[in-house]
Amino acid sequence: MGFVLLGKYPNMTPLPGKRSFLRVVKVFDEKELKMRGDGDLGTRGRIGWIVLPAAVLLAGAGAWAADTGPVVFAAASLKTAMDEIATQYEAETGLAPVVTYAGSSALARQIEQGAPADLFISANVGWMDALEDDGLIVSKSRVDLLGNALVLISHDAVSTQIDLSSETDLPEMLGDNHLAMALVDAVPAGIYGKASLESLGLWEGVAPLVAQADNVRAALALVALGEAPLGITYATDAVAEPRVSVLGVFPEDSHPPIIYPAAPLSEGDRASAEPFLTYLKGAAARGVFEANGFTVLAGD
Repeated sequence: MGFVLLGKYPNMTPLPGKRSFLRVVKVFDEKELKMRGDGDLGTRGRIGWIVLPAAVLLAGAGAWAADTGPVVFAAASLKTAMDEIATQYEAETGLAPVVTYAGSSALARQIEQGAPADLFISANVGWMDALEDDGLIVSKSRVDLLGNALVLISHDAVSTQIDLSSETDLPEMLGDNHLAMALVDAVPAGIYGKASLESLGLWEGVAPLVAQADNVRAALALVALGEAPLGITYATDAVAEPRVSVLGVFPEDSHPPIIYPAAPLSEGDRASAEPFLTYLKGAAARGVFEANGFTVLAGD
């Protein structure tokens, strides 16, 4: 069986299709794949290597030839709303956005390393600022798209919400269990959560009990599955997951404003990104965002 190694680099044979953003790096057989192993195919700082059987690549040529919309890198907390909006956009335009979800920090780092994308939607202004400082976004098209709230969620049903304050005894509420949070020094939801706990004077007492997850949806899953009784997520995450309840809402002044900036990428396809960004600011997308608990900050 033949295999192909895919990546994004110049001067490589493009995949079949109108808007290929992956390239064929090397073709080799099964024996060579086993001999090389992961180490010999290492990225050395590059990202996006994918190894596929050649037959799969050829079989998928027709799909690659289909019209696609922009390649979007979006914060994990946007998944439920963005999936619905992407479906709407395809139905109305015939162009299907290709959306990748992860923590904003991970996505920003991938963009810095040359990952192929047309539009970035971050859950944190800081990561967008970093890309702008490096000249990686189209500054004049940048927009603050959405707002959100920060909540304490529970695996158990909640009849009455509590007021979160400096008097809240989170260690007592947790016992020997964990508090699920996104990475507190990298992922926006974790950064906001830590800032809020510090503002309320609760961080030192709860820090040893924090179970950190790669992104906010992973933290949400820990609570939904009962692996952690409590967690800190966005309000929109709680709306998206019926297995959790909101125990309390963190005061707005206990953390920086939660803003989702969006911008086309300098090296991306602006002709594809700009219309979709305009759509995200329009009435149809607004209805979806608001139904999922977001505050819409931008609008046409």
